[in-house]
Amino acid sequence: MPRFLAFPDPPAPKKLAIVLVNLGTPDSADTPAVRRYLAEFLADPRIVEQPRWLWWLVLHGIILRLRPARSARAYRKIWTPEGSPLQVGTRDLAGRLQQAFEADAHGSVEIRHAMRYGSPSISETLAELARGGMRRLLVVPLFPQFSATTTASVLDAVGETLRRWRRPPELRFVSDYHAETLHIEALARSVERHWQAHGRADRLLLSFHGIPERYVRNGDPYRWHCEATAASLRERLQMSDESLLLAYQSRVGREPWLQPYTDQLLATLPGRGVRSIDVMCPGFAVDCLETLEEIAIAGREQFLAAGGERFRFIECLNANDDQLATMRALILRHCAGWPEFAAGRTPGDR
Repeated sequence: MPRFLAFPDPPAPKKLAIVLVNLGTPDSADTPAVRRYLAEFLADPRIVEQPRWLWWLVLHGIILRLRPARSARAYRKIWTPEGSPLQVGTRDLAGRLQQAFEADAHGSVEIRHAMRYGSPSISETLAELARGGMRRLLVVPLFPQFSATTTASVLDAVGETLRRWRRPPELRFVSDYHAETLHIEALARSVERHWQAHGRADRLLLSFHGIPERYVRNGDPYRWHCEATAASLRERLQMSDESLLLAYQSRVGREPWLQPYTDQLLATLPGRGVRSIDVMCPGFAVDCLETLEEIAIAGREQFLAAGGERFRFIECLNANDDQLATMRALILRHCAGWPEFAAGRTPGDR
């Protein structure tokens, strides 16, 4: 067997590939599928920074025996006839971007989506693109704020795939886009549309996925990116520190994670006189288990049980027009100088 993989040139190759990468999702909402997904996800040393031998014992001896059934029940609450909302939303965003670039006469650009864990995998997607003639590659992780647990893990997977190729493509990589003007505008417009339709609550809560505090102490910039996102939105929406809140969700284990914790905040706000709240999750590009089940369902129950009167969830940008505009501008800037976007290029240019 050859040491390196080689892909022959097809008759009419598409030279530039753009791959949108999201975190991942089980193939179905049953326990075996969720167990397979969690086994891959939780085995990543970027996710859990513990001694490998110790974590292997915990993962296979405890977590994968107990957590899959509980997670599968949660997935079933948000599963759609088309499948996982994360899969559907990410695929739709890639499809809309493909149509936009084709309409702009960029027919030599192919846009696909992949998942860091689960399917379609990064390795399978890149191999398929290589068979179609890919020579240049832009990877766009759909994580606005950088974290080693997400963005860097995608880079690991891309590197692990390409190191086995005889002819890797020219590569560019988007590290984050939390400070992009169009992205902040897209988030702000989403909030404003929600207010127009449902009225304005006492507070707007931005709930980001949490990570252990230890990761931030060791140099992960995630907290600062989340706080910068909140500050930009607060300024754009002309809100005070008191009216726009920030919290972190999805903590697991016993060690401290970034605080304040979303679930604790939702349980205490009614006692402080907050009767209504709007919640959005700006760390997620596409709605998923963490937004639809953990926030829109469980978060709502926590807030109302604590005495709150109205809880409104603001959906993620998903594949809406503002998200499309943000992604298109991001791609154009990162692809600058490549022949597919050069002025006056003709079909067949390399």
